[in-house]
Order: sequence, then structure tokens, then C-alpha cells
Amino acid sequence: MSYCAYVASLGEDWSNPNKYYHDKEYGVPLSDDNELFERLVLEINQAGLSWNTILNKRANFKQAYDHFVIEVVANYTEEKIAELLQDKGIIRNRLKVHAAVYNAQQIIVLQQTHGSFKNWLDQQDFSTIDKAVKLFKKQFKFVGVEIVKEFLMSTAYMEGAHDIDCPCYRKVSPRI
Repeated sequence: MSYCAYVASLGEDWSNPNKYYHDKEYGVPLSDDNELFERLVLEINQAGLSWNTILNKRANFKQAYDHFVIEVVANYTEEKIAELLQDKGIIRNRLKVHAAVYNAQQIIVLQQTHGSFKNWLDQQDFSTIDKAVKLFKKQFKFVGVEIVKEFLMSTAYMEGAHDIDCPCYRKVSPRI
């Protein structure tokens, strides 16, 4: 069985969280707004770091960010933000923490105007990365080319999650 080049390079270590993520989550459509928010927060936190680092801290992120419940994160106080910036279990980057709170607030606006974050995503034109980045930068903070591309590929809004000869390629169907 042939896998995507990166996963194949991991060898036979099936305890590596990247293997599970690759096979079960990467490129798979999400319908729940909180899960989409989680993916966005994780992708933002990955900037400058390895995805393996983020996957290894994922449970800590989930706990620290109240299971990524958008309404809860959107209402974080300065005290809660200060607490997050001291939490050694997550990435303690002030810009990334503030982006999570701001982006949760923006998602609430999108939910009010489009019914859900997912509906907003479904209605956008992500045919090129330039269009996608432009749309994301209008709505969110800390969203550059790589973050937007990985978020869209990981949630099946953009092709490229899997190599064509990877068995997972046939399991996912980008929405484009």
C-alpha cells in the first residue's frame, strides 16, 4: 500500500500521531462549527512549528480552549488570556492566543449572517489560494497562505490533502 510521501517517510512507527491524523482526519470534511474552529486554531498554532508538535499538544489545546466551544472562547477575559499565556501545555504565543479569541468572535458574526461557519465556508470561492487568503484575511487574524491552504486542504475545501496513489485519496472528496 502506498501512502503520501510524508507519512511513508515515518516508517513503521504507527504510534506517531501523524499517521492517525493522516488516515482518519486529514482531508475529511467537517460539518460542526466547533470542529472547524478547532482545526483553524490548530493550524494557526502550527505556524513556525511542526505539525507533530501540535498533534502531541492537541489534548492540552482542547482542555485549555474549553473544547473549542466558539461561544466560550469568544468571551474570554483578559484573565483567561493571561492564563493561556502561562499554560505550558499549549503554544504560548500572544498573537496566536489573541487570534483564537478574535476569530471565535468573527465566527459568531458569520453564524449570525450565514447560519453557521460551515455555511459561510460552503458559499465561498476557494478555487485559488489567492482568493481563499483574501477572503480569510477579511474575516480573521493570523491567517497567511500556508495556514489558509492547510486549513482548507485538511477540511476538504481544497485539493492536495493526499497524493493520488494514497489509499486515503479515494476516501476524501474535496468540495470544489
